[in-house]
Amino acid sequence: MQASVGDVLIVHGHVVGQGDRKGEIIEVRGPDGTPPYVVRFEDGGEHLIFPGPDAVVQPA
Repeated sequence: MQASVGDVLIVHGHVVGQGDRKGEIIEVRGPDGTPPYVVRFEDGGEHLIFPGPDAVVQPA
């Protein structure tokens, strides 16, 4: 997985009825756009994320 600052990270819900979480990548800490990423989610929370197979990057 590779991303750039400004891309959107979408983490799909794991449980029936749980929606997807979307957030803007505000910092890329890995080499050449690889994880981990600092993501600001829609609720305003910022988290260091190591995305798993349930996540996709949507280019800006």
